Amino acid sequence: MQAICEAYAQAIPLYDQQGLHTVCLDEQTGIQALERIAPDKLPRPGQIAKREYEYKRHGTIVLFGNLHVATGKLLCPMLHPTRTEVDFVKNMSHLVRTDPNATWRFITDNLNTHLSESLVKFVAEQCEIDEELGTKGKCGILKSVALRREFLCDQQHRIHFIYTPKHTSWLNQIEIWFGVLRRKLTRFGSFDSIEDLSDRISRFIEYYNQTMAHPYRWTYKGKLLCI
Repeated sequence: MQAICEAYAQAIPLYDQQGLHTVCLDEQTGIQALERIAPDKLPRPGQIAKREYEYKRHGTIVLFGNLHVATGKLLCPMLHPTRTEVDFVKNMSHLVRTDPNATWRFITDNLNTHLSESLVKFVAEQCEIDEELGTKGKCGILKSVALRREFLCDQQHRIHFIYTPKHTSWLNQIEIWFGVLRRKLTRFGSFDSIEDLSDRISRFIEYYNQTMAHPYRWTYKGKLLCI
């Protein structure tokens, strides 16, 4: 927890002085394209708004969210039907390409796709690491999750990760932003297709980055709270 909180405290000065990017990332899964069977009725004097509770389902989509801690903007959001390890590396590739020679520090959870063989190979390629990676399940860095995690956390690499402890999703600032998306758009929205949902999420993110984005004021220091 202390390492993550220190990363948040350092994010703005390191970005301003060295161009180091601190990014919180995760996936919001199962975003539903729900279409209300009747439109909302707007409030009138003496009456509250009325919202239809029945809806049609048009499927779900996954949002790969990448919150830039120093600016508060969402970088390269990716809307995708799945969240496999290949999808995660694709998201990473989009991010790193925006500033290919910079140092990137990522904060995320311990989901298996965030500690995958594909991710290790991607980081090794981007950082020009010639070390033999081994074989998944057999030998070398790729042998186990623990060894892959150790490699990905190596701060000597230009691209490295800080992983949240178990049961601490609240430490990841992208979760705050996902809450904004739910409140502002998806919770009460009506969407007639996956394409409509994707388009409106994309437009909301563009609007948010232009008018609402700001770095979060993080006050927790990572110290254990005594009861």
